[in-house]
Amino acid sequence: MKTIRSFLRLKDFILEHKRFYLLGIGALLMTNIAQLIIPKMLGNLTNVVASGDFTRGDLLVFMGKFIGLSVGIAVFRYFWRINIMGTARRMEYTLRNMLFDHLQGLPTEFFNYHKTGDLMAHATNDIRAVRMALGPGIVSSVDALFLTTIIIVTMARTINLRLTLVALLPLPFMLAVTMGFGRIIHGRFRRVQEAFSLLTDRVQENFAGIRVIKGFAREKSEEERFREVNEHNVARNMHLVRVHALFHPLVGYLGALSFIILLGYGGILVLDGSITIGDFVAFNSYLGMLTWPVMAIGWVINMIQRGKASMDRLNDIFCQKSDILDPGEAGVLAEIRGEIELNGLTFAYPTSTRPVLQDITAKIEAGQVVGILGRTGSGKTTLLNLLLRLYNVEPGMIKIDGVDIDQISLEVLRDSIGYVPQDSFLFSATIRQNIDFADTGSDMDKVVEYAKIAQVYDNIMDFPNQFETMVGERGVTLSGGQKQRIAIARALIKEPQILIMDDSLSAVDTETEEAILQNLRRVFPGKTVIIVSHRISTLQGADQILVLEEGRITQRGTHDELVLEEGLYKEMYQKQLLEEQIESVS
Repeated sequence: MKTIRSFLRLKDFILEHKRFYLLGIGALLMTNIAQLIIPKMLGNLTNVVASGDFTRGDLLVFMGKFIGLSVGIAVFRYFWRINIMGTARRMEYTLRNMLFDHLQGLPTEFFNYHKTGDLMAHATNDIRAVRMALGPGIVSSVDALFLTTIIIVTMARTINLRLTLVALLPLPFMLAVTMGFGRIIHGRFRRVQEAFSLLTDRVQENFAGIRVIKGFAREKSEEERFREVNEHNVARNMHLVRVHALFHPLVGYLGALSFIILLGYGGILVLDGSITIGDFVAFNSYLGMLTWPVMAIGWVINMIQRGKASMDRLNDIFCQKSDILDPGEAGVLAEIRGEIELNGLTFAYPTSTRPVLQDITAKIEAGQVVGILGRTGSGKTTLLNLLLRLYNVEPGMIKIDGVDIDQISLEVLRDSIGYVPQDSFLFSATIRQNIDFADTGSDMDKVVEYAKIAQVYDNIMDFPNQFETMVGERGVTLSGGQKQRIAIARALIKEPQILIMDDSLSAVDTETEEAILQNLRRVFPGKTVIIVSHRISTLQGADQILVLEEGRITQRGTHDELVLEEGLYKEMYQKQLLEEQIESVS
């Protein structure tokens, strides 16, 4: 029952595709029935040959029947493979889609504490193990149950009951061995999958950070770290292989005992005339056919246990739920103007009791440009994440257009916000595809227009393939400034009501920065713009500036007001002014 509960998540798929499984099982049963006829035919042929009445015509008839039966077996075998194995492949496709869709809906916090390599192992090895359980596992189950039952009944009823009982004496021991080994295999296979997850994660992390590794000449140390996790993976696999190495020979030995019994006791029955030589040949063939389904019992248990272990790991992820509840179509706002109100906003991450933001109160009118300044760790990025509703806050702490943020559809909220993150992540696609990542349906002219607004058009035209240039994984073929400006174009092409820029001009020079800001004022009048920056020059044209220190607003006002007020803003302004003067002199 525990095994069945593990696979309940696939109930809808199995019910929808049950006709394919039933057709496949039907074809499999017909294959098995046809195979059961062959030993009897061989027994009859042996008896005819032994009697001395065998003719060339009898041989031709036997060959015709044998060929016809073989063709029938081949046809039925094709149908059970295409239905059962094909359905298992569709299940693999469906389950992988289910996992990906579920991961897309999980909160940001989940990905902070689950490594990419581990999730990749779930999407590859674990799903493959489930597919094996619901494909070859079903085939072997039917073979084990049907063939074992029918062969034993056939041997007992058509040949000799006593010989059957004596020859099958090792069978209970074989079943006991397979059941015992199945439980051991389940635990060890789960540990194998966990070791594979660690290995995958280490490889992914190394390839993603290969430039840092080379920059610090840490290749040798990383090779050693990889060797350690690889040895752990091999050790776990060898732990499992040792069980297999003992299991299969042990089952094979118990199966061989049945043949020894047959040769001894069956030979005596032939000599005293209790059975014919043809019956002995048929019984020997049936016993040979019985070895596979009995061994298949162990193989099935092994495969089902592996599938259960992997499905349990997948269920652990499927049981994770997002705490970001989406009101969907029940959301209060159909569109957003851009007014933002913060009322005593206090927030701590789920894994911490220390608040990152404390008693933040501010009002941003629709169409205002607002700057946010603060030292590293002051809570700037956290505040922006809350505006995107990547985390929950207490009701009433954040309102947009006078409506509590959790009463706004996530689709409406996030479609209305253009977000340029601190880490300008680009996808392994063309520059054009990265700019129009929101799939706005923009034509090339519009893509070009927003590339010009973001001051990246000239750089793009210098590339051999221009807008069709592949940027590589995470945009590694581009400079930091180019990535930032493409990310800005990606946010702008949505024409959002609220534009959020999280220190997204840090990698461009001041001249380019000023040109981008001038373009924003020209192209986006009446839009709400929130700019986080460490540069005073970026913020000085804002309608209001909020200064964050240790999660609190310590200053607010315009640039002209804040430079006259003692505090962090004036301190950073004077410092940056001095740096500019020194730079101009040098």
